[in-house]
Amino acid sequence: MAPTGAESSKADVPALPVTLDELVTTGKECQAVGASIIHVHLRDDDARPTLDLGRLKDAVAALRAETDLIVQLSSGGAVTDPESDRLRVLDAGPDMASCTMGTVNFGDDVFLNRWSFIVELHTRMRDRGIVPEYEIFDLGQLTTLRRLLDKHGLPAGGHVHLDLVMGVPGGMPATAEALVACVQAMRDLPSGTTFSATGIGRGTLPVLLASLSAGGHLRVGMEDTVTYAKGAPVESNAQLVARASAFARLAQRPPMTPSDARALLGIPA
Repeated sequence: MAPTGAESSKADVPALPVTLDELVTTGKECQAVGASIIHVHLRDDDARPTLDLGRLKDAVAALRAETDLIVQLSSGGAVTDPESDRLRVLDAGPDMASCTMGTVNFGDDVFLNRWSFIVELHTRMRDRGIVPEYEIFDLGQLTTLRRLLDKHGLPAGGHVHLDLVMGVPGGMPATAEALVACVQAMRDLPSGTTFSATGIGRGTLPVLLASLSAGGHLRVGMEDTVTYAKGAPVESNAQLVARASAFARLAQRPPMTPSDARALLGIPA
């Protein structure tokens, strides 16, 4: 579950959780309806994206105190954040952190991820026992992931998990065909590799259904989707998680508990 992100503004999306209290409340609500991981971006007092280390530590502590969710911090931040700030995210001691497998056009901007930065992020996480979620924005980034694992070894916990981010302007489309192509490419990754999938905007439902049918997991949230249906703004992150959970149960793939997700991903309790 990705509740906030760095792109939408509070003025445009009033339901967006931007304070720590709002984030913790969102986490509790979403865990109650099926979430097991919370992917965290933070905002400052003016609701602007921030990688302030003190705020990150406070968020990790508060979410651990109030929920059982796996706390995953974004090492991507906003597209303008420098590499040094993105690496410092790990100092907050999360359970997981994102690790993006390449540079991608991001609308009118560029989300820069140099090879040396990817290697540094991967190895620092392994040294600290932080489990990565490898973010894949395009098909070729799966080849980069294979190269990373071949040259620098498995991540902390020994389990490889990735998230297909689909529908970003500049990345792969949010279609079933693109998801199937990625699943086929994953055959070159270590046995037991798991994936979740994220559909941006109107791609949410096609990607959700395709991922369930292909054996994948789901990431939903207001970072990626702010419209529930045509002309209907999302009311809360819990609304999106509840819908995803309902689809998962219909597919006879009910949501995992945070404890079960920890066991799958190799994250200590």
